[in-house]
Amino acid sequence: FPNTPSWIWIVLFSGVLIGVNAMSVKAFGTVEYWFSAIKIFAIVGFILLGSYVVWGSGNPAYGTQNFTSHGGFFPHGWWGMWVAVVISIFSYLSVKMIAVAAGEAEHPEQAVRHAFRATIVRLLVFYVLSLTLILAIVPWDGLGKGSSPLVTVMQVLDIPYAAGILNFVVIVAALSAMNSQLYITTRMMFSLSRAGDAPASLGKLNHNGIPLNALLLSTSGIALATLLFVLFPGQAFTLMMSLSMFGALFTWMMIFLTHWYFRRHHQRHGAKPLAFRLPGFPVSTLLGLGLMLAILLTTALTDVFRLTLAFGLPFLLLLLVLYRFVRPPRS
Repeated sequence: FPNTPSWIWIVLFSGVLIGVNAMSVKAFGTVEYWFSAIKIFAIVGFILLGSYVVWGSGNPAYGTQNFTSHGGFFPHGWWGMWVAVVISIFSYLSVKMIAVAAGEAEHPEQAVRHAFRATIVRLLVFYVLSLTLILAIVPWDGLGKGSSPLVTVMQVLDIPYAAGILNFVVIVAALSAMNSQLYITTRMMFSLSRAGDAPASLGKLNHNGIPLNALLLSTSGIALATLLFVLFPGQAFTLMMSLSMFGALFTWMMIFLTHWYFRRHHQRHGAKPLAFRLPGFPVSTLLGLGLMLAILLTTALTDVFRLTLAFGLPFLLLLLVLYRFVRPPRS
């Protein structure tokens, strides 16, 4: 439906996902399960197809020679690779959902351990292998900025309906990300309320065990994004991406910093051993903190995230000022 205004689809899909999150945790899990199943099925299908095209079709246009042609293996050097890391890491900053969702798991210690290992394996298999096949079929300079690389590959291979199917999968992936972010934001506001760092009303549960007030507050971001898209369709995406990038990187910096202080406090006071520990502490924690800081500073040098610091720092300052006035008094 290309003639339908985009904001209508935004409102429609947003309403559906808000309704799902308002029903129950089980409803969220069921929807996310099917979203994930569609994504995994599509990726596995692409890996099988891509493997055949690269190693079984006998077409000389496809293969590992595309890694070294078109300017060489590192056509833009180490700086080009680092900028690629800055751009691509945005898609994986939500891995913190593992820890957030563990609070509602029946056995959180086992759930976190299993989810952590599964995430690493899936990143290696689904992301690295898929990217390898994409570049073996379409050289890096043949991937446009306006469409998904998977869709571009299907268009190059000229497979009927495949591009349309993968476009559907891309939409499902976007809805899955939105669904997960809505869940994370709601639970984070709920946790802040229970810890005394947000209004008490955000810590209330309805009869389904859903922090409905926190969910409604979380939807304000969706409303703001929709309004920006309607008023400034050409700049809205860049602005929201910049704010999201700043928020995600700053959150991860605080996670690493908090983890460092927590582990030091835990060791000094001789508490019982942790059931699940980050390997390589404190080096791994400090390296993660440094990496997030380096990426945040590099955003000022990239076209995609150039506005990250310009909008993120004033937004952070605004939050600090508001927090000082609305923070509930501690007993």
